[in-house]
Amino acid sequence: MHRYKFVLTRPLQFLPVIFGISVITFILVRLIPGDPARNILGTRATPAALASIRAQYGLDQPMWLQYLYFLKNLANGEMGKSILYKIDVLKLIVTRIEPTLALVVSSVVLSVLIAVPMAAIAARNAGRAPDHAVRIVSTLGIGFPPFWLGLMLIILFSVDLGVLPVSGYGATIGEKLSHLVLPSLTVALSLSTVLTRSLRAAMIEQLKSDVATAARARGMPEGIVFWRHVLPNSLVPTINLLAVNIGWLIGGSVVVETVFALPGMGQLLVRAIFSRDYMVVQGVAMVFACATVLINFIADIVTVTVDPRVTL
Repeated sequence: MHRYKFVLTRPLQFLPVIFGISVITFILVRLIPGDPARNILGTRATPAALASIRAQYGLDQPMWLQYLYFLKNLANGEMGKSILYKIDVLKLIVTRIEPTLALVVSSVVLSVLIAVPMAAIAARNAGRAPDHAVRIVSTLGIGFPPFWLGLMLIILFSVDLGVLPVSGYGATIGEKLSHLVLPSLTVALSLSTVLTRSLRAAMIEQLKSDVATAARARGMPEGIVFWRHVLPNSLVPTINLLAVNIGWLIGGSVVVETVFALPGMGQLLVRAIFSRDYMVVQGVAMVFACATVLINFIADIVTVTVDPRVTL
């Protein structure tokens, strides 16, 4: 169990990271051109009305004092009040978590289902036509931006074939699943190309390892050697890569949710930026940061569990 001792100390190492993210987010969001009070009241608002709104939301205070209030709210489990939606930011974020979480989970599952078979085909046929085909497809896939890929899928499956909805999220479970197909596939096609290349390289290396050679010497069929020894030993670098890319996926949900009009946290962040809703931008950024840190922490635990040789 000494291999898991990092579980006790690693959360303490995350605190400076979260603090740094909060400072950077707080400063950057206030560098966005525009005035939240004028966005609320319009261009014809009087100076007195603008001053009243700024005082109501603490925007007339010095920046360092606003940051202290922000930290105080976080310590109390709050994130302030939204200027645009007129409700607590934390309650607003909770209402938007489900679509984003569903998008991330479904995208990761689809990515793994695509990447593992493609990497296995390429690795077991290294240097031959199937391997070259997989490498060409994965290379091309890296070059396609998600927003373009999403638009192409909409044109194909929604406009031309009419089998899937264009945008939205739906009310029932069936409607939600149907609305998630295209967004999840968009992300999965982008993410699986990266995973395929990494997993293919790891599988080829493991096929030449002493463990695989010893298994073949014992008369074990090649298929069993691959799935029992090669694949498990190839997962460690891919798990870490997947964790890093899930962090990218959480941030990239802003683009995908905007393309497909998913009412998630990404779309909420975009609207908050354009309306200069500082509290919402800070709250969503902090949730994204904490989620990314948590996923990397879970990936470390999984890595140590899968490979006992790894120590953190």
